[in-house]
Amino acid sequence: MTKSPPRVASAERTADAFVQRFSSTPRGARLARRLAVCQLDRWGHPPGGEPSDRVALVVAELAANAVTHGRVPGRDFELALTRTSEGDLRIEVSDTRGERRPPAPGHLGGREPCEPGGRGLLLVEALSDRWSVHERLPVGKTVRAEIDLRPREQ
Repeated sequence: MTKSPPRVASAERTADAFVQRFSSTPRGARLARRLAVCQLDRWGHPPGGEPSDRVALVVAELAANAVTHGRVPGRDFELALTRTSEGDLRIEVSDTRGERRPPAPGHLGGREPCEPGGRGLLLVEALSDRWSVHERLPVGKTVRAEIDLRPREQ
């Protein structure tokens, strides 16, 4: 009996969308951030620019949360990037732990200065123009952040 090679989830790309599943590991979270920056470069927002840096930080935080708080052994998390017709970038990170939902936007609360952790979604709230949490069917949740990619007036 011949063993078949392990299945690797391939990226789904269209002109305005990128979707990829990643292993729920720190390595998967790093790869999600790097591929998001590469995809933004393909869409005309080079690394080191303000939109690319904002997206990199938001993806890094949402992917780290999916790995840390949304991990189910043997299950991946998914990153979806979508350019909207309004000029926004929609970032969606989905995991399979629907019962562990983060607080809603505007209800994050403050942390004590010396208390470890718990500030990542504050970064997401500060760096994105909008963010929200949605149920993912059949199982899990999706955290969505939107960033306006249009050039800002100086």
